[in-house]
Amino acid sequence: MSGRSASGRWAAADPERESLPAGVDIGHVHLRVADLERALDFYCGVLGFRLRQRWGSRAAFIAAGDYHHHIGLNTWESLGASPPPPGHTGLFHFAIRYPDRRALADALDRLVAAGIRLDGASDHGVSEALYLQDPDANGVELYRDRPASQWPVDADGQLAMGNAPLDLDQLLRERE
Repeated sequence: MSGRSASGRWAAADPERESLPAGVDIGHVHLRVADLERALDFYCGVLGFRLRQRWGSRAAFIAAGDYHHHIGLNTWESLGASPPPPGHTGLFHFAIRYPDRRALADALDRLVAAGIRLDGASDHGVSEALYLQDPDANGVELYRDRPASQWPVDADGQLAMGNAPLDLDQLLRERE
């Protein structure tokens, strides 16, 4: 059992324990939204997720393909609410991974067609990423990983991620 130490920090139950196995991943994210229909318009209409299930007018579960859900959306505690103000804790962003560069280019094309403004676009060496906000000001990263064999490493063999600008025109040409 983990608990807070005297300093108020969380302490691991067993510091000798191994890290998580490689197969562990983030299964889904559940977001509080102010307007469910507006959120569905964005995630399904613009990004292309599929509505898998609705719980009345207060919640919906959406996915890429036939998965049960990648994103849950609800208004249970947030109907009509405003986004949290800057400078407060909470979600910075969540990331949606695309299988390849062409799929990421298609996502960018969808954003452009919908008039969605990007907050940034970066080449991290290990990945290429588009950053934006959903209608509730939740940060969203759309990205694709490069194969691990292409990841940059420094002279000591350590991962050397960066933050170079991503050429959006070149990315869009990937669709041709």
